Amino acid sequence: MMKKTVALLMAAMMVFGLAACGQKDSPETKAPAEGTEAKTTQAAEGETAQGTEGQTAAAADKEEEWKRTSLTVGFDAEFPPYGYMDDNGDYVGFDLDLAAEVCKRQGWDLVKQPINWDTKDEQLSTGAIDCIWNGFTMNGRENNYTWTVPYVDNSQVFVVADDAGIAAKADLAGKVVGVQADSSALAALEDEENQENLDLAASFADLKQFADYNTGFMELEAGSIDALAMDIGVANYQIAQRDGGFLILPEKEYLATEQYAVGFLLGNESLRDIVQETLMEMVDDGTFMKIAEQYADFGLTDAVCLGK
Repeated sequence: MMKKTVALLMAAMMVFGLAACGQKDSPETKAPAEGTEAKTTQAAEGETAQGTEGQTAAAADKEEEWKRTSLTVGFDAEFPPYGYMDDNGDYVGFDLDLAAEVCKRQGWDLVKQPINWDTKDEQLSTGAIDCIWNGFTMNGRENNYTWTVPYVDNSQVFVVADDAGIAAKADLAGKVVGVQADSSALAALEDEENQENLDLAASFADLKQFADYNTGFMELEAGSIDALAMDIGVANYQIAQRDGGFLILPEKEYLATEQYAVGFLLGNESLRDIVQETLMEMVDDGTFMKIAEQYADFGLTDAVCLGK
């Protein structure tokens, strides 16, 4: 009897022990801590709210842009054929013609705002201008502005007097070379990732910077500099305005190639989108190329890339 009683007691203890083990939570089945489910739900709702808020803000920005009544374009008034003053004292040029057509289609007034090129960032950040539209190179500046798609393929070249005996970049060693301040040509000569251009610049006797290319060409005509580094479109224009006497070094001697686009304040995608969509409409209906054809003498019909 005693043995039977002991056996029964031991069996009961085993059952109790097994029941107790079965009540422990495993990692797979452990119940969530109090409040965890609520926190997860709140986090998800917060992310959704942030996403919705961002979309709402973007929609509001675009709606605000559609309400605008004018577009202020910043440009270098001495950068033909993209923007310059004609003989009547009016600001004209390929880029300004494009901007005028965009404004016409949007019902905006075009405000042509000439600027000093080296103050363009300040003008843009303070809201004095809405965009920079004037043969503005996007290469190397991709992360500094909000850009449209590129519309012109351009190159940086050297212009020399045709009797200077300069036929290649190597011939510029020991020569005085001119360039516009804060220009793409200057950036190419100072490009730390382009050792060939750095070596070329180091070979010059001097590198003079000018406020604009009109001044640079005057210095080239006067013989105070031996060559002028500049955009090929502007070079073609300047040479065409003169009765010969100057040439562009051949293509294999180009300083750099680049693309032009319209630059907006970084993050201003709403205004960029409206301008870009309108430009694409102009490409589709042929207006873009018709405007370029007005500047065919300066190589614009070959240089434009939008729609090709």
